[in-house]
Parts: sequence; structure tokens; C-alpha cells
Amino acid sequence: MWKPPLLIAGIYTAASAITFMAYALDKSAARQGNWRTPESTLHMLALACGWPGALLAQQFLRHKSAKAEFRATFWATVVLNVAGFLWVCSPAGRATLNL
Repeated sequence: MWKPPLLIAGIYTAASAITFMAYALDKSAARQGNWRTPESTLHMLALACGWPGALLAQQFLRHKSAKAEFRATFWATVVLNVAGFLWVCSPAGRATLNL
């Protein structure tokens, strides 16, 4: 059975760290009344394998955890990312990508 390479784990780890930092910077900016990171940027980071970091930031930093519309879009990015991951790990995805 094919196992996802360590590269994929590294991508998720790096993207999650970057996304967590983006949330932390946005939280700091919100507190100080400074320029904020657009929500679309936070969603794109989550979609680009950073959703675990976004989820941790929402919990630990208590940031973007109450706004229902933001959370709905966030969970949609999680579903899309996981679906893409499962496709990459499927025989059809591996054949298409020549893995």
C-alpha cells in the first residue's frame, strides 16, 4: 500500500505554521487597531494546507472563532483540502500525478 511521503507532512506543517502566524499577526493588529489581514487571505492559507494551523489559532488565540460566516467558509476550505488530499492518495490521483 502506498503511503503519503514525508514531503506532504512537511507541506502541511510549514503551511500550518505560516497560517498560525498570520492569524497571530491579525489578532495583534485587531487589538492595536492596525491594518488587518483580509479574511480571503486567511481562507486561502487554510485551503493551501494550512487549515490545521488555522484551527489551532482559532482555539488557542481565540481569533476568528465566533463569526459564523467566517467559520462556515473555513470549514468549506477544510473539506476541499481533505478531498484533494484523499484524491492525491487514491490510485486515480497517483496515476494522474505519476506518483
